[in-house]
Amino acid sequence: MHRVFVSYHHKNENYLRKALGEINDKSDIFFDCSVSTGDVNEDLEPQAIRQIIRRNYLSGSTVLLLLVGRETKYRKHVDWELYSSMYNGTNFGKSGVVVLHAPDCESEYFTAPFDKIKKAVYPHVSSWASIDNREEYQRRYPYLPDRIIDNLLKSKSKISVSNWSVIEENPERLRLLIDCAHNARSECEYDMRRAMRMKDYNPSIF
Repeated sequence: MHRVFVSYHHKNENYLRKALGEINDKSDIFFDCSVSTGDVNEDLEPQAIRQIIRRNYLSGSTVLLLLVGRETKYRKHVDWELYSSMYNGTNFGKSGVVVLHAPDCESEYFTAPFDKIKKAVYPHVSSWASIDNREEYQRRYPYLPDRIIDNLLKSKSKISVSNWSVIEENPERLRLLIDCAHNARSECEYDMRRAMRMKDYNPSIF
């Protein structure tokens, strides 16, 4: 099993995180290296929190699994976790990235950068299109964090984007998504130019 860090909006997607844990308990798909609520002191400075998460949790993982809900892209901790997973440090390297849309924001589109995934998860698809502009990705994936879209625009980022229903129907698909991301992680070329988010944003109050 590969070591996986699960990134998600703890308030809104905790139910999905629990469902993922139940799937993993039954099928032994991955070793969980994630942060639980209360593990890190929220009163610390942002840089200190990021360093603790990277050193104590992300450093032991090889794949970041992002659960995307309606407000996930506005969360600073999610962005820090993404950045830290993509960063190729001297003490530990970058991770592969897998994205799953939550049930209430699933897309009719998906991204499969590996032939194994295309054949096993989407055998009904006979032709695949390459997207090369941000506007189209934003239209297809309105809930994805900007940092993920930055990297979908780079063909060598190797990020898979699927719906929760895909793995709920067949947990072995999750094993495949994680396995492909793990195996390709050292070859991934991420776009790291975007500055890290320094505060959360709540779209409901505007």
